[in-house]
Amino acid sequence: MFRDRKILIATKHRKQEAIGPILSSSFNLECYTLPGLDTDLLGTFTGETERKADPLTTAREKCAMAANLAGADLVLASEGSFGPHPELYFIPANEEILVLQDKLNDIEIIAREISTETNFSGGPVHSEEEVLSFAEKALFPSHALIIRPDAKAGEHIIKGITDPEHLLRAFRETMSVHGRAHLETDMRAMFNPTRMKVIARTAEKLAGKMASVCPQCGTPGFSVTEAVPGLPCSLCHTPTRSALNYIWTCQRCGFSQEEKFPNCKTAEDPMYCDSCNP
Repeated sequence: MFRDRKILIATKHRKQEAIGPILSSSFNLECYTLPGLDTDLLGTFTGETERKADPLTTAREKCAMAANLAGADLVLASEGSFGPHPELYFIPANEEILVLQDKLNDIEIIAREISTETNFSGGPVHSEEEVLSFAEKALFPSHALIIRPDAKAGEHIIKGITDPEHLLRAFRETMSVHGRAHLETDMRAMFNPTRMKVIARTAEKLAGKMASVCPQCGTPGFSVTEAVPGLPCSLCHTPTRSALNYIWTCQRCGFSQEEKFPNCKTAEDPMYCDSCNP
């Protein structure tokens, strides 16, 4: 259904560099982008344009924007977000969402990845020593930085800084004009190789879903829609929160299938048991 077709990747920030090779090698898809497509109209990380919708809705809006402009029948968009990990609350995380829409066959496939591999950080800086210390921890200069007067400033923002001299000059200028400075990581994909790797892993998940077809109707995107907890503890045999089985579902015909013991084990280690290790 996807092989040997053209796919439009709706991006302004060179995400096709992470996504394109995976889809090309998996399905011989010809990946292309649309020059002039301004996905920043739907929101920016630095807040000049507020993202009004959730990440999934925003990715769908990017698909619609690109498809309408290009008349494409196969389009893909990505949206990323950063903040505390949903379970490891004190650790920053990067969540990436990829949405593929096949207008020709009326199919939508979604892939998600949450990773703690991120340099996402930011805070006020008061001296050149603090600037250089932050830069080193943020993997600068391979990863770009942003300077602005404060965390909420929507103006006087200097982005994409990858040169040490430019970094210190921007800091001095910001301090001279505003009397304060806020330094943060630039999370746009083309300025953040770590994020690019997470996007690539998300693309690999997407390719897996694209290749997974429903046993009943043959529609791509047959995937896990529910993880049912209850894998018993190997010591006390109490049901744990680990997955006992997965439920696979077809988005088109609704066919579902249960996969027992999806992680190739019939019991859980007691360290993950709320009774043995409360």
